[in-house]
Amino acid sequence: MIRKAFVAIVAITSFSALQAQSTQGHTGADLIVFNAKISTGNRAQPEATALAVKNGRIYSVGSDADILGLKSAETKVIDAHSRRLIPGIIDAHIHVLNDLAYNYNVRWDGVPTLRQALTMLHEQAGRTPDGQWVKVIGGWSPYQFKENRFPTLAELRKAVPNRPMIVQYAYNRAYLNKQALDVLGVGTDRFPKVPGTEIEKDSRGNPTGVIYGNTWLFVALEMAVPQPTFDEEVSSLVSSIHGLNRFGVTSIVDNGSRWAYPKAQARVAVLARDNRLNVRMPFVDLQLGNGGPVNMVDLELEAITKTAPISPGQNLYPTLPHGHEYRGAGEVLSAEVHDHENFDRPAIIIDPEKMRRFVEEDVKRLVERRIPFRMHASYNENISPFLDALEKVNETTPLDGLRWSLEHAETISPENIARVRKLGGGIALDDKMALHADGFIKTYGLAKALQTPRLRMLIDSGIPLAMTTDGFRASSYNPWVGISWMVSGKSVSGSEALAKDNRLTRAEALKLFTAGGAWFMNAESEAGTIAPGYLADFAVLDRDYFTVPEDQIKSVSSVLTVMNGKVVFGDQDYSGLSPQLPATLPTWSPVKHFGVYYQGK
Repeated sequence: MIRKAFVAIVAITSFSALQAQSTQGHTGADLIVFNAKISTGNRAQPEATALAVKNGRIYSVGSDADILGLKSAETKVIDAHSRRLIPGIIDAHIHVLNDLAYNYNVRWDGVPTLRQALTMLHEQAGRTPDGQWVKVIGGWSPYQFKENRFPTLAELRKAVPNRPMIVQYAYNRAYLNKQALDVLGVGTDRFPKVPGTEIEKDSRGNPTGVIYGNTWLFVALEMAVPQPTFDEEVSSLVSSIHGLNRFGVTSIVDNGSRWAYPKAQARVAVLARDNRLNVRMPFVDLQLGNGGPVNMVDLELEAITKTAPISPGQNLYPTLPHGHEYRGAGEVLSAEVHDHENFDRPAIIIDPEKMRRFVEEDVKRLVERRIPFRMHASYNENISPFLDALEKVNETTPLDGLRWSLEHAETISPENIARVRKLGGGIALDDKMALHADGFIKTYGLAKALQTPRLRMLIDSGIPLAMTTDGFRASSYNPWVGISWMVSGKSVSGSEALAKDNRLTRAEALKLFTAGGAWFMNAESEAGTIAPGYLADFAVLDRDYFTVPEDQIKSVSSVLTVMNGKVVFGDQDYSGLSPQLPATLPTWSPVKHFGVYYQGK
């Protein structure tokens, strides 16, 4: 009996070993990249020239000779030609799922002159069919243009004479031509009545076409224009992810959209099913309801416990680590305490008592159920009462390691930084000051702008910290614009926007977009660094970020982006490795003609 048992064990062990070998495939590396200048982000091995990938993870980092020795007949080998290689960029606060009409929009991101921007609009007006709009929805700044100004209504109307047109600047203002004014009924009862809206009028009391407002106005306007089909939404998702890959982005946290869970997830599922989800996309859920006052926490609990039950950390795409995980609620948890952010206007200050009630009644329920949450809070005047109430909640319902964060926190004080750290929270900053600092300076003055945000103090505090883009509307989705601002201290206009003692080294700035973002994915032990065992996410750059002049940093892009050991973007020498994308929908899409970014297909 003992002999029979022994033989059985040996047989099972041998079968398991054979099975493991067959699952592993070949014995060498799947992918080797050599002849690179690798900035690993790993303090134990800060630099190397080559890395090897196996089963979607990095399994060796070292010299060319050592790593090439891991090659087998099946290994794909890529020569980096002495280019800089960095960990894949993690954007821990972006709104990809909010832009499922991405392919309907002319992107002005990176366009250097207003003249070129207006030419793009005019060209698009010629190809946009009847019944559709010509749209520019965020991602740009007047200060990026050589002319350093907004377009005039006369210029816009000349550019788009024959179709309804909306040009939206962040969540601050929109420009409409005559056709758009008529369709929306601006100045009549048909136009959405959203608090904080200001309709500019001429001397006769007629709307000029310029409208000022906040987030909710522009959400309402977006729902009033023609909507894409399901297939066009999937195509838009492909385009926006391709744009991210172009800059070396391999992971994002989608931070809420007007398409609440589980509706938007059906679009992601199409890409996941076909193995075309080329970015890791954990998501935070925002439940806006169907109009009118709602309790967003009630709606969130209903969605995740009854409508489509899901647990925090659950991955809807389990074959891709951190593929599409539910990471909790936010960034807006209540419309009543949302302080927006519009640097062209004074801060919106929330009634402290209203903030207290919201935290003690609604945020407390998230803490009780161990649901991670993110809180949009731009201004220190609103952060203080939020932390007052959260500290009180923590006394009776301990946070006890629950991941939560403040989003944006542009003007947070030293005292409140310390309080966030004590409560175990993180801060996801954003780089909107890179694009909009000139407006901030007009509203608040240069002295305040130079310390907004307190980058040096936040870095030194040791708090979990990331820099994000908050793309695609409030700011550009190009992370290198923000990295340039953090290093050089200059906004896109070239104006000084950060004090010298509030700027970061190139290594510090990059870390906020790599390892810093990993904490917000709950992946800091396996993402954002190039080291054995970490996810095989990295980018080979078109120029050496660490040595190019400061004024070139904003122009950095990737020539080779690898996510999960798979090439998801290739350019120049590596264009032949880039996966073929399906045809862009609709056929008249501005993205099809202009690309996902200025001069970038």
